[in-house]
Amino acid sequence: MVRIRKGTAKPVPQFLEDDPSTGYLPGRTWPTVRYGLATLLAAALLVFAVEWIVRGDFFGTVDFFLQPFKPGWTTIIVFALVLVGLDAILGRSHQSLMIVAPLTLALAFVGHQKSHYLGDPLYPTDFLFARQIMALMPLLVRERPWTAIMLAVGIVGGLALLVHGWRSWRRRVPILSRKGRLARLALAVPLLAFFVSIMDYATFSWTRDRLQIIPIMWDQKENYASNGFALAFAMNVPMAHVPAPPGYSDKTMAAIRHPDVGASVPDEKPDIIVVMSESFWDPTKLPGVTIKPDPIPTVRALRSGSMFSPEFGGMTANIEFEALTGFSNAFLPAGSIPYQQYVRTPTPSLATFLKSEGYRARAIHPGTNWFWNRGAVYADFGFSDFRSEETLPPMEKRGPLASDAAMTDEIIREADAGDDPVFLFAVSLQNHGPYEPYRYYDPTHSVEAPISTWARESLLSYAEGSADADRGLQRLIDWAKKRERPTIIAFFGDHLPPLGPVYVETGFLKDNVAPRKEPTADAALEHHDTPLVIWSNRSGPVENLGAVSPAFLPYHILTTAGITHPYYTGFLGALREHYRVVDRNLLLSPAGEATPDWARQKQIDPKINDFRLIQYDMMFGKRTSAPDFFPETVDKLVAHTS
Repeated sequence: MVRIRKGTAKPVPQFLEDDPSTGYLPGRTWPTVRYGLATLLAAALLVFAVEWIVRGDFFGTVDFFLQPFKPGWTTIIVFALVLVGLDAILGRSHQSLMIVAPLTLALAFVGHQKSHYLGDPLYPTDFLFARQIMALMPLLVRERPWTAIMLAVGIVGGLALLVHGWRSWRRRVPILSRKGRLARLALAVPLLAFFVSIMDYATFSWTRDRLQIIPIMWDQKENYASNGFALAFAMNVPMAHVPAPPGYSDKTMAAIRHPDVGASVPDEKPDIIVVMSESFWDPTKLPGVTIKPDPIPTVRALRSGSMFSPEFGGMTANIEFEALTGFSNAFLPAGSIPYQQYVRTPTPSLATFLKSEGYRARAIHPGTNWFWNRGAVYADFGFSDFRSEETLPPMEKRGPLASDAAMTDEIIREADAGDDPVFLFAVSLQNHGPYEPYRYYDPTHSVEAPISTWARESLLSYAEGSADADRGLQRLIDWAKKRERPTIIAFFGDHLPPLGPVYVETGFLKDNVAPRKEPTADAALEHHDTPLVIWSNRSGPVENLGAVSPAFLPYHILTTAGITHPYYTGFLGALREHYRVVDRNLLLSPAGEATPDWARQKQIDPKINDFRLIQYDMMFGKRTSAPDFFPETVDKLVAHTS
């Protein structure tokens, strides 16, 4: 009898022909059935746990599974097939759970958190900006340090348990036979391939229809609620591809009415300065809230109208995309981020056009140049220079981030740096959320509201940042009034701030975030309008614009500057006579007439369809519309190497 010395590792067990723990026994039925039932049970428990975490509602999750032939049961089958296939690859029964369970539960947790803070479910494309989330972690930790500590402990503990369980399982469970592994693969691979084939929402699937899996891509919140987290997430994978609009062809593009407007600039070219102020909004709109003194007196006195943001509480890059290109997120898949997914070649923008007219096209952002992929995108938009944290001088901070005052200094310095006219696009950083209480040690405002101390102090942090942004605008205007060169200043907020519980406690919202699909146009305006100022040192503020989509900002800026362009003032100017808001869920006319759910109608207004066709043609198509609408881009496109 051979002794095994203490401390010696146990030998890894091999496949035993008559051991039921292998889960596959040639010629014996019961162990195979037992393995199948155990896998189905594990898949069912895992899918239930995922849905419970995402929904945050136990009874709602139960209701999701109580309806027969609903997507929940299909998801269980798919999970079971994934487990079977991975078992075959790993070579041991049920070891796939140690990969699938942590991964899906973690995704469910992230999905629940995103839905809680931003109102949107988790999309596959969210992983394109995971680096941005990590960059914001210091702010999140400052807001909720104990939550961050507990989360870190949980992650470390979970990883330790996972490693221990993995090693323990491999020591205790025999290796599967080659025949058993092949049998599993023969079952799982064809069926999984079939399920993948029916996930493309753009094509009809008889099987998907019979399984009652209905892609609801126009309402992603309902899509995830109806189809479940896993299937809805899978159906969003193809959205990285933007299909051509129906009827797109050279003939269709040639039939679009060409504008009777050419490109022209005044003899005395005005400087154009655009400031997109992070989360800038009027916090006095919150019910029962009094802020003293008024945090935004300059904007209130000069306000031209409102920017109707396509986002809420985040996704700054999507507002920026519209404001610079004159294109619309309404024609792109829900949840997509053009800066991350689609801008990969030179794309026409205000910078492209103005640079062709002799302007210095500059961009400034006190954050990092990789955030939202801005470095590469700005190059494709035609900016000659992008000054970011990497190339700006050390900037004074107010709170944890670069101050609006320091950014204003850089704007003035850049505008005065040369004799050529300048187009300058600046994105602020100071008032980025989350708004932890006591962010500023020397607040100059006070907040009175019947809400909790935490919410009141959080709102004070936000109001103080808004006041600093307002002061920055006043400084720019005071500077521009003294200039001889005509100067246009546009200032707007990208979206409402992510104030979360403040909205609920004041009664402004029922939840931490506004719903994607609002019940009325008035509700949509209330939850998506941010202040907009367009001002000229020759004529003062533009007035009575109402609420406008960011895509119309180029039209209003160039019109104020006395500049014309075939697309930005010609096409968009004609479209502006019919619509002032173009959103994926809402069209709004200048008179305030609303057309909800327009994208689901069989007949779409030809003017909106032309808008979509031109955008697709210039971003993804043959660019056949370039000579008529973007003549400055013809024969001048050189792709960057990022």
